[in-house]
Amino acid sequence: MAEQESYPMTAEGRDKLQKELEDLKVNQRPKVVERIKIARSYGDLSENSEYESAKDEQSMLESRITTIEHMIQYAQIIDSHDSDKDEVTVGKAVTFKELPDEEPETYTIVGAAEADPMSGKISNDSPIAKGLLGHRLNEEVVIHIPAGDMKVKILEVK
Repeated sequence: MAEQESYPMTAEGRDKLQKELEDLKVNQRPKVVERIKIARSYGDLSENSEYESAKDEQSMLESRITTIEHMIQYAQIIDSHDSDKDEVTVGKAVTFKELPDEEPETYTIVGAAEADPMSGKISNDSPIAKGLLGHRLNEEVVIHIPAGDMKVKILEVK
């Protein structure tokens, strides 16, 4: 039997998904249903672009609802407080600098479901996170990224 996929995430990430799911079900779904109802009233559905557009939107909405429900059902809540304070784990922010003399960068490592690189949250599946996970404060680490290897020093873990 195949092993069930799990979705590592913080409690904050799960809460954010639950809020999105509620919005999709309570607010967005009724709006799309109303759009479909109005578009149907225009008559011939075979040449009704508003109907097709609303049906496409409904399909995407239902797909997102299913995806979020699945991720919440199989969420693996990560509590970074359960690990050594100096170890890089999911849920922790890590500051590092590329050696020999680049500027420090800080990222919070989160599960893929809550990754948002523009907000400084990177997926635990990303090359940088994979290279940092399990390492400790003040360690020098070689990270394998598509552009080539980079050597970094971990400056802070919190």
